[in-house]
Amino acid sequence: MKFQYKEDHPFEYRKKEGEKIRKKYPDRVPVIVEKAPKARVPDLDKRKYLVPSDLTVGQFYFLIRKRIHLRPEDALFFFVNNTIPPTSATMGQLYEVGIGPKPSFHKRAVEDQLSSYKFFKH
Repeated sequence: MKFQYKEDHPFEYRKKEGEKIRKKYPDRVPVIVEKAPKARVPDLDKRKYLVPSDLTVGQFYFLIRKRIHLRPEDALFFFVNNTIPPTSATMGQLYEVGIGPKPSFHKRAVEDQLSSYKFFKH
């Protein structure tokens, strides 16, 4: 699967940008949100977000649903390493998974200190 942000920006740039943001806003998590290629949901007006570390995945679902005007009966999924994270997990907890020696946080695309989100509608 192709990740546009990842393709447009080399790893070192993404890493440097993530470190700069975390230094300036230590209580926030940088997040890149991209729609899955075959998703049948409206496009977001922006793809970069800076969210509170203590924001839960469930709260983030709500924010994204609201931004794309998704109806309650429409499904929305986020993936971390091809797994749906618990809605009670905080964005900070998920972010920390991705900054180890071999970053592995994938919600749509992440390989460094920026977190990306994949969402699609059935």
